[in-house]
Amino acid sequence: MNTGKLVVIGGDAAGMSAASKVRREHPDREIVVFERGRHTSYAACGMPYFIAGQVESSDRLIARRPEVFREKQNIDVRTLHEVLQIDTEQRRVQVRELEQDATFWEDWDHLLIATGASPIVPDLPNIDADGIFSLSTLQSGIEVFEYVENRSPKKAVIVGGGYIGIEMAEALLERGLEVALIDMAPEVMVSMDADVAESISQAMRDAGVRVFLREKLERFETDANGTLRAVVTDRQTLEADLVILGIGVRPNAELAEAAGIDLGANGAIKVNKRLETSVPRIWAAGDCAESFHLVKERQVFIALGTVANKHGLVAGINISGGTMEFPGVLGTAITRFQDLEISRTGLSASEAEEIGIPFRARTVDALTRSHYFPGTAKVKVKLLAEEATGRLLGGQIVGGTGAAKRIDTIAAAITAGLTAEQLVYMDLSYAPPFSPVWDPVQTAARTLL
Repeated sequence: MNTGKLVVIGGDAAGMSAASKVRREHPDREIVVFERGRHTSYAACGMPYFIAGQVESSDRLIARRPEVFREKQNIDVRTLHEVLQIDTEQRRVQVRELEQDATFWEDWDHLLIATGASPIVPDLPNIDADGIFSLSTLQSGIEVFEYVENRSPKKAVIVGGGYIGIEMAEALLERGLEVALIDMAPEVMVSMDADVAESISQAMRDAGVRVFLREKLERFETDANGTLRAVVTDRQTLEADLVILGIGVRPNAELAEAAGIDLGANGAIKVNKRLETSVPRIWAAGDCAESFHLVKERQVFIALGTVANKHGLVAGINISGGTMEFPGVLGTAITRFQDLEISRTGLSASEAEEIGIPFRARTVDALTRSHYFPGTAKVKVKLLAEEATGRLLGGQIVGGTGAAKRIDTIAAAITAGLTAEQLVYMDLSYAPPFSPVWDPVQTAARTLL
């Protein structure tokens, strides 16, 4: 059985899930968690809704505070402690206590790296200007909220049309700002195919967001006092007194790399299905680590809270002496823009083409409920299936209320290795307030037969 002192680097989803699991299995085991920020176990995905004013306080986003871990679970959580170095030979980490600027070494028998991911910040002129933000930690969300509250910006530019960009466009519209969004891609949401994503771009334009696609960010302009004034692309200059960067994230794997731990997909920490790294007794979980993709059948980097929590559980089981493998991911994700729900899972058509899987794809327009029932809304469903076998490969959904969570049916079918034909005849529920007789995902599957 794995015993001895456990040190965890990172106090959010993966790190605290693992630490909590180890504590449940080993009530007396020494567990120390170092977190360089002020907060632990917070809902980063809720930040746009807090900024919008739909969540009453940032405190509501905190699942469990450091003192709760210390007092109720006997987990020694130390916030404002940054790990500087991992010594794999002597099994110790070098730590800086940020408030006192004091450095010390802490030994370990097992080490879990759960350092997460960081926003990609381009090296451009005036990138450090006041009013330019990236969203990653809870503290960064608080800073955006306070900036909007105290500075009353009028014009916002969002750089990047992914999940953060779409959610922040909604949030800032809710706060009364003029909002523009720029992206280099042909459509927003590059994880989806353009024929589906165009519905999202149109919904944003209809709501008043100025969406500029195929535009490259070049620099930021400031006034004589260094205050943000405008965003400059390769096509135009957009006035702005608030900028949100939503370009993407990169795994925080520098500590691991410096310690000689192998890196894998997209620079994430290389792990096996037990979340073990290339160095014995060192584990990695969450947004800093790679995952196995169930359809691509290769390691990938996917930064999602759902994956991080499951990584943490699996790592915690194995650190406790159990035997558990993390089966893999599909990249299932969901969001919304106002009344438009958005979700995806598995492969997009571009991904299937990239890895060379021959496929069929069909897109259908349907309704979320029976056509005569009040509140029914339009929904677009796209499904992909392998050409030779009919095995489901991926799905994308955009539509009104009740549309997006249908992606879970598709994700379950892909995970089980079902074909389009099997999905057609799956015994799904029906009643007019919830679905037509033929659910939209089954209607899409029928077109693939």
